[in-house]
Amino acid sequence: MKKLIIAAGTGFLGTILIEYFKPRVQKIIVLTRSTPKNTNGVHYVHWNAKTLGPWVSELEHADVLINMTGRTVDCRYTSVNKEVILKSRIESTVVLNKAILQSKNPPKIWLNSSTATIYKHSLDKEMDETSGVYGTGFSETVAQKWETAFFDNKTEGVRKVALRTAIVLGKNGGALQPMINLTKFGIGGKQGNGNQKFSWIHELDFARSIAFIIAHPKIKGPVNIVAPQPTTNAQLMQHLQKTLNIQFALPISKFLLKIGAIIIRTETELVLKSRYVVPKKLLDYGYKFTHPQLQPALTDLLSKHLVHDDHQTTFDSECDNKKSL
Repeated sequence: MKKLIIAAGTGFLGTILIEYFKPRVQKIIVLTRSTPKNTNGVHYVHWNAKTLGPWVSELEHADVLINMTGRTVDCRYTSVNKEVILKSRIESTVVLNKAILQSKNPPKIWLNSSTATIYKHSLDKEMDETSGVYGTGFSETVAQKWETAFFDNKTEGVRKVALRTAIVLGKNGGALQPMINLTKFGIGGKQGNGNQKFSWIHELDFARSIAFIIAHPKIKGPVNIVAPQPTTNAQLMQHLQKTLNIQFALPISKFLLKIGAIIIRTETELVLKSRYVVPKKLLDYGYKFTHPQLQPALTDLLSKHLVHDDHQTTFDSECDNKKSL
């Protein structure tokens, strides 16, 4: 691949993609609201994610466009925040569509961020791209409108893929660090009744699955970016305790979660919704996961947190040594 464009590539997921693709792509352009710069071979170009501007020219002759733009949902769902969450996703998708339409040589592939939260709360039914049932809450509605804005605006000759990504577990950000902190403080037990399904993916499989999609031209439409073996919240927290060698962890009731969510200004939905999502398309096309099971994935990701009993030294994994994926 000669040229890759990543819109909003300075966040947790964008950084994962940059580190993965940097040795595999001749040129990476990151569209950012920050100051333009060139750092470690990556060219950062300013845009506001709302309107057309000089950044549009960067799309010319690009092989791939990946849009990761979207205000975080880790906040209270006030009317103001709801509007910002929705608009940040819709506006960036719409303006990229306009930019592609006016490009003489637009990207061949456009991968747009989406979310596995598009599916309804489910404890027993697997949600895949074919038979999955959409939910009706705020987050689910945002996801549906986001994909509508993406797919309804036609861009001839550009292959479109919506990345319905589950919780990405990574070393340097995302949802894993808060869970580690809870476990270390002794309150890393199950949250609520613990039966809610937890769909996840290791950061390396997140990047590799996207590279796999790019390399397989028949893959289009929505794709679930998740590991093939969802777990439950209770099992997740047990695995964390085991991996971190924590012997005691208090559970957190639904009532306490609601109080805590108000205090730290977030929503209980982020931990109480049951996400039972599976990667049917990836598996059907032959993708091989490097981390299909949660326990080995956590062992890899948490290696820097583990202390050897005899030598009191920090374990380093291959990923730690590379400081990336």
